[in-house]
Amino acid sequence: MTGVPAVPGIITAEQVIQTARSIAAIQDAEGGVPWPEGHVDAWNHVECLMAMTVAGLREEARRGYDWLVRHQRPDGSWPMKLVGGEPTETNGESNHAAYVAVGVWHDLLVTGDEGFARAMWPTVAMALDFVVGLQTTRGEIAWERDANGRPAAYALLTGSSSIYQGLRSGVLLAERLNDPQPDWELAADQLGHVLSAHPEAFADTSRFSMDWYYPILGGAVRGAEASRRLDLEWDTFVVPGLGVRCVSDQPWVTGAESCELVLALDAAGDRERALAVFADMQHLRHEDGSYWTGWQFVNEKHFPHERSGYTAAAVILAADALAEATPGSGIFREAGRQQVRITGECGCERARA
Repeated sequence: MTGVPAVPGIITAEQVIQTARSIAAIQDAEGGVPWPEGHVDAWNHVECLMAMTVAGLREEARRGYDWLVRHQRPDGSWPMKLVGGEPTETNGESNHAAYVAVGVWHDLLVTGDEGFARAMWPTVAMALDFVVGLQTTRGEIAWERDANGRPAAYALLTGSSSIYQGLRSGVLLAERLNDPQPDWELAADQLGHVLSAHPEAFADTSRFSMDWYYPILGGAVRGAEASRRLDLEWDTFVVPGLGVRCVSDQPWVTGAESCELVLALDAAGDRERALAVFADMQHLRHEDGSYWTGWQFVNEKHFPHERSGYTAAAVILAADALAEATPGSGIFREAGRQQVRITGECGCERARA
């Protein structure tokens, strides 16, 4: 593993390590990394493990992966929320399950530990099979399956964009471990086409900035279309000097969304704006290395009044992408390298052509 990331003039390697330790400080005795209010969900948990891996906190990260193995259900999913290791919301989200593949692939890239990847492979395989089981004929993926096994009636753009990266990561991991998964690759192609060409396939949650940048972050949209998409809503969501709004209709910037936009900009090759947004959001840094979740810039108060592990994790991943310090620093850039093959199942004119 190479060095800890540092972005000159913005964040030092020592500060990145301090931020990673602020995540480890909230990790519970079982290895779960909770939200400030106390629950753990698999997606944000994995993001925190990736960040600790970047900063060299391998033992803490591996405890977190053990947590995932212990709490995975027989259908491959995780409960939506767990508190103290016990489910409090039992539905299983597709994007939560898919992100485990991103985490394990990232661990292999950073550490080179193929033995650990092989140990985690059954967990990843079960998770992605759960995800693919929620895909519609057109290609979008229902956002959850309830406790009675019923899939949700709709898909979410942000969630499906993250799932796209999960499927691509799973395919790469499968190839590395000599266990090819063509069904996942086909599912990724179908999903990638829908993400880039069929906005009508997803529920309208466009007030959230994540719906704006996540198709780029997850890898489904690249090139000229990514640039057009970024420019289209830039003034809607970006607040110069502060960061990125969580939602378009509130004067509220959030650290996690700001750093995810940094990652999307980096993936799209827009380094100048990526560096600017990363610098702008540093006002959320606390003296102990953690980060406030957000800032309400009309009331001039932190909102909510909390510092979250997932925000700290997004900062570390953004720093690594900008610094290119570890072998996993390009995981978001590389998510878009596989060209989407249009299979025709959606029936649209582009697919028929």
